[in-house]
Amino acid sequence: MSVKRFTLLVLTIISLIPVLFSLINSINQPQVQVNLELYQTNLILQSSEFFGKYSNIEQAEANFNFAEVKKVLIGKTPYKVVSDKYKTALDTSQKNLNRLKNQLRITIDSSVSVDVKDSPITSSKNLVYSANQEQLKTDINSQKQIINKLELELGILNIRQGEISKAIESWETLLTTKDENNLDAKTAIVANILINLWNENPKILSNSELQIQSNLHGWFSYQALTRLYTLQNRQADLISLENKQKDKANLAIMKLAWISIIPVLLGIIGFSLLIFLLAQLLLKRNGSVLYISNKLSWKAPWDAETIWQVLIVGFFFFSQIIFPIVFNFLPFNPTNFSLRQKAFYILASYLSLTLAGIFVLYWSIKSYFPLPKDWFQFKIKSNWLVWGVGGYLVALPLVIIVSLINQQIWDGQGGSNPLLSLALEAQDTVVLAIFYFTASLAAPFYEEIMFRGFLLPSLTRYVPVWAAVTISSFIFALAHLNLSEVLPLAILGMVLGVVYTKSRNLLSSMLVHSLWNSGTLLNLFLLGSSGK
Repeated sequence: MSVKRFTLLVLTIISLIPVLFSLINSINQPQVQVNLELYQTNLILQSSEFFGKYSNIEQAEANFNFAEVKKVLIGKTPYKVVSDKYKTALDTSQKNLNRLKNQLRITIDSSVSVDVKDSPITSSKNLVYSANQEQLKTDINSQKQIINKLELELGILNIRQGEISKAIESWETLLTTKDENNLDAKTAIVANILINLWNENPKILSNSELQIQSNLHGWFSYQALTRLYTLQNRQADLISLENKQKDKANLAIMKLAWISIIPVLLGIIGFSLLIFLLAQLLLKRNGSVLYISNKLSWKAPWDAETIWQVLIVGFFFFSQIIFPIVFNFLPFNPTNFSLRQKAFYILASYLSLTLAGIFVLYWSIKSYFPLPKDWFQFKIKSNWLVWGVGGYLVALPLVIIVSLINQQIWDGQGGSNPLLSLALEAQDTVVLAIFYFTASLAAPFYEEIMFRGFLLPSLTRYVPVWAAVTISSFIFALAHLNLSEVLPLAILGMVLGVVYTKSRNLLSSMLVHSLWNSGTLLNLFLLGSSGK
């Protein structure tokens, strides 16, 4: 074995160990999908107020069939639907909590076992176990807080459905088990306020209004404040609250229409296009758009060692080893950053990775210049827009269907891209602009060059084109370091691979990638704003 290959082997082991650990750790991390569904329920609840109170306006009735619009947007029984989603979220959160508790128990047992054995490496193992235990304890406390919040809000949903005694009982249970469930002081105060507001003999506690406004959001805050103002006979404040709620309801309907109806319409168009393309493939085969023959393979002038070098050094070694070490020596802690600072930090990290990766790619293949003409093509004067939009439409139904199946398999576990959670919180224009640039411009540019522009064509030297598309798609999916996202991302990667293979234009696959990430970010922004 040459020195270069031995070095690559060492770098591969060093680089893939953190990748493996990240994938394993993601098994017990919750998916962001549960949060997304709960954010969407707030839009349903806000919209239900409009349909419940304002749908009898003559002018509105003249322009809309409210019964049909209501059925499409929020269903016939919105409160029951939302309550069921909350119960599902509670069940998922409780399962997550039980998993974390079991992990903690196993870790504690393992550390005890290590203490018993007199080994020279006992102390280092104990440090690892201790760190794991502290992290698990933090995760357990965080999960308990999520459950407490869900119980608090579910009680208000019960109130809205006339189940007052059930709601009060659940809030009283929260208070009586506050030590066991680590109920934070703010949630405890709000639970106590709500119990007194809806008791048979209502009582208004001090600072009730301020506590409700600070700790309840969206529809839940509206319900509690309505009860408070009614008991206090504050008619002017009730009217003002109703007017604000009406504006929020109108906005919620538009957001819900965008999030619910637009993707469905685009998905139907995409599904129809997919059926047409599959029928064409069966009937015309060689002459069809989807047919991929080995004639479409690239002439790769380099061998597997170069592929290995670019992928491991250019992508994984820099992302998993070099940059974490470099950023660790910087005189600040990103976990303490504000959302805007985190956005800039993520952008700087990604741009650094992009520059390093492209440099390694260039350095690895520069001896083969000039490259064959169909390598790394950016052809503006071509039909890349058609390929990009068409690829996006086809990807929509495929990825959505696989994602729905995937959710059942992982049961709310498997982790998610941390950028999704940050984007869900972002209502700052600057933050949104940075996230958009990172996810919808920088990421498609870099990842398409690496995975479609380089990896896919390089693999066709050794395997058929369809296999190269498949292999590169799974590597692309695994590179996102979340097991629950591997299947959906692999399907997206296959669409990207087919689009690039057929169009021979990186602009095509970059457009599909950009449209996909842009749609995701827009939905996150709309959902995040629903809880305000």
